[in-house]
Amino acid sequence: MEERVAIVTGGLRGLGRAMAFGLSRRGHRVLAVGHIASDVEDVAREAEEAGVAGRLVPLFADLRRPKECDRVLAEGEALFGGAEILVNNAGLTFTFSDPERYKRAEPQKFWEVSDEIAAAVIATNYLAADQMARRLAPLMVRNGWGRIVNVTTKLDTMNRAHNSPYGPSKAALEMASEVWGKEVAGTGLTVNILNPGAGANTPGMAEEMKRMSREGRSPRLVEPEEMVPPLLWLVSREADAVNGWRFDANLWDASLPPAEAARRAGRPAGFVLHPQRT
Repeated sequence: MEERVAIVTGGLRGLGRAMAFGLSRRGHRVLAVGHIASDVEDVAREAEEAGVAGRLVPLFADLRRPKECDRVLAEGEALFGGAEILVNNAGLTFTFSDPERYKRAEPQKFWEVSDEIAAAVIATNYLAADQMARRLAPLMVRNGWGRIVNVTTKLDTMNRAHNSPYGPSKAALEMASEVWGKEVAGTGLTVNILNPGAGANTPGMAEEMKRMSREGRSPRLVEPEEMVPPLLWLVSREADAVNGWRFDANLWDASLPPAEAARRAGRPAGFVLHPQRT
């Protein structure tokens, strides 16, 4: 595997943290970006202990703001000479949009979400990814190689009742991934999706769900480290021809050759729109 430079958004916690460390352990240089300032020191300490300090650099930034996206790219350029891999993982989940989700007598309706929460979720889960991708894609196309890996969610989470604004925000990124993949075809840049494939054992998962999973009352939660094997394959030269696909980490069999694991765990990005009835 060639050593590359990656930016991982939401890279200081949960899935992003695992992916950032997974990339750095393989020799890639990583700028791990997060919006909680106190996480920077924790990740820096862990990087030192893991022997990847200098290859993995934590950075605080609010990617909802275009100027912050510019700053992140400038930091990547100054530290590593630019970025060839972008992992759009930053996201706000139900613990932010509906922290009382499992304590309510009635499920939350979309009109009960405040303007501030709706704006923050859409800006974090979709606009931040869009802003980062629009800034990096031209450079990747010009260089003839690049990777954009978007983290969306399960398809049935996107259109399930009481999942707004989280579900629609991830649906927007899902469809954007399909569109972007079509537009970069043949350029050397690929756009794909990598998901846990189920709920994940991260700080963004409600404690009630974690408890139900431990007790066997709900499905097993995906561990963040399960994202690493498919990600390493997606950013390798072996996946040069893979564009416009989505892969679920919980379906990835690491005992198989990566191309075979990908065949079993993958399907096209996006979703089939409802056809007009005749």
